[in-house]
Amino acid sequence: MNSLMQRILEIAPVWVYLTVGLLVFAEDAIFVGFVIPGETAAVLGGVAASQGHVQLWAMIVLVIVAAIVGDSVGYEVGKHFGTRLLGMSMLDRYRGRLDRAQDFLARRGGWAVFLGRFTAFFRAVMPALVGTSRMPYGRFLAYNATGGIVWGATFVVLGYLAGQSYEKLASTVGRGMTIAVVAIVIIGLIVWKVRERRHAKVIEAEYETTHEGSAHEPH
Repeated sequence: MNSLMQRILEIAPVWVYLTVGLLVFAEDAIFVGFVIPGETAAVLGGVAASQGHVQLWAMIVLVIVAAIVGDSVGYEVGKHFGTRLLGMSMLDRYRGRLDRAQDFLARRGGWAVFLGRFTAFFRAVMPALVGTSRMPYGRFLAYNATGGIVWGATFVVLGYLAGQSYEKLASTVGRGMTIAVVAIVIIGLIVWKVRERRHAKVIEAEYETTHEGSAHEPH
């Protein structure tokens, strides 16, 4: 983490703002959340603020605005091109998850927009799905803005606190011990993510099996 912080501090502040803003925006705009780590970018923006490299309040505002605008673009993309996008063969591997997202949206409406912001896959696809569903933009914006404010502020502040905690721990027990602690935490997060993905796959399989069974039931 020390080398990561050093690299962040070597970048001109304007590029830190620009990179974080673009990553958060692009994640939400057109399904690119599959490959672009908007959440990670928000956290790193907070880390940069913890080192005094950028302003914390400015980073929070930037991430929130980028998230809300990115979602709004995603909504428009879904509204005008949603059917074609959802039919793309490159999304076949995510078909079960897309079906779950659409089902979640149908059941929860605006709350799906808010809650979806806190799950990586839903954050990437929900704006386009909402646009496709023809939910009025005003209603979408209300839930989108609320979710963007909570999500953006939370993850930037988490990054800020992580950076502050790292420096305090390093000054107390030394860099070597701190790096070891950070490594253990990272390994723990990786294990948790792997288990989360396996659980998601099990849910997808159950969902697809249930819906296939329902489709073959006699009417």
